[in-house]
Amino acid sequence: MKVQAKAGRGKGRALRRTRSVPKAVFEVKVFSVYRHVALEPGGVRAVREVIHHRGSAVILPRLPDGRILLIRQFRLPAGGFLWELPAGSLDPGETALQEARRELAEETGYRASSWRKLVEFYPSPGFLDEKMTIFLAQKVRPGAPSPESDERIRARFFRPAEAEAMIRSGQIRDGKTLVGLLYLRWFESGAGVTKEQ
Repeated sequence: MKVQAKAGRGKGRALRRTRSVPKAVFEVKVFSVYRHVALEPGGVRAVREVIHHRGSAVILPRLPDGRILLIRQFRLPAGGFLWELPAGSLDPGETALQEARRELAEETGYRASSWRKLVEFYPSPGFLDEKMTIFLAQKVRPGAPSPESDERIRARFFRPAEAEAMIRSGQIRDGKTLVGLLYLRWFESGAGVTKEQ
């Protein structure tokens, strides 16, 4: 089997630094699974099953008094309800910021006029190429939400001390929410630099 160079977005985005032959295993609307026969750096030949995903935007909405908006919804894979930051998958051709603006309005009804990119990260790079981008949304104003038909979402603002207590007690267990809240705390300590968008 000939191993070819693979680059760009989509199926080969996470494998741009390898040579890989992908074969579709499973495809649905949100993600696809491909088996890659890959030649990795160092000459290692490997077979990897990779979940390919367009990426997600995560929103950390904050009021002028410092309170942070979290949503609570049932997550079947987790077997229960989770407190989370609002988030959603990118549609084809959509930027992370466009998705963030759309998802905040759809899930919570809130809109924001000030957006700041905090951090990008890979939640599980051992088998998933999804990249999550977290935005700090400020100057928020309320509106009417328009969630999808299968979404049952409760939204509530928390003081930073409350959110930190929820992390310590295990009430917040969602990975992207932990990253966002802890990164914001680190950023506001003066260690981080971001740009408003």
